[in-house]
Amino acid sequence: MSHDKSGPQSGRPTLWLVRHGETEWSRSGQYTGLTDIPLLPEGEEQARAAGDTLAAAGVEFSLVMSSPLQRAWRTAELAGFAQAERVPHAHEWDYGEYEGVPSQDIRAQNPDYRIWDDGVPGGEELAQVAARADRIIERVRTELADHEHAILFSHGHFSRVMVARWLGLPPQTGRHFLLGTAKAARLGWDKTTPAVLGWGL
Repeated sequence: MSHDKSGPQSGRPTLWLVRHGETEWSRSGQYTGLTDIPLLPEGEEQARAAGDTLAAAGVEFSLVMSSPLQRAWRTAELAGFAQAERVPHAHEWDYGEYEGVPSQDIRAQNPDYRIWDDGVPGGEELAQVAARADRIIERVRTELADHEHAILFSHGHFSRVMVARWLGLPPQTGRHFLLGTAKAARLGWDKTTPAVLGWGL
């Protein structure tokens, strides 16, 4: 496959993010952090479709990574990336006491609740999630050569934090970057400025 040359970018490495396919809890709106639940059949189909999208992009990935949770690495497998390295710190936000709780139930009790501002009791602080994201970004930017590409199969909230940190923004700004199940984002550069080059692919 040839290197992707579309869109404004420099010769620096780029990073693609892929959210896992649909699960029972992503469908119902339950917070799904470290609970290792499988993809639904529909999620498996989404993962295969994501593979078609990635193949059509014509990108050769020098670094292929996945969260250690099965909904992410199974998405990688079905998308054609069975060789994905399972990165221990690429897991989803640890939601603590809110694990498995529908977000609408939390807001029914507290209409002003926003996870980006209020956090989760007994779970990770947003700064801890951002620190994990920063580790992956630093690896991509230091280990990959010019014009090389990395891809990470991961999770909804974690991917949103990854985007914010790639752009050099506070992790709370991840609230603005909603990525659907089995959809991809392409992160790169506008000359020397970190940029989003593609979204919801």
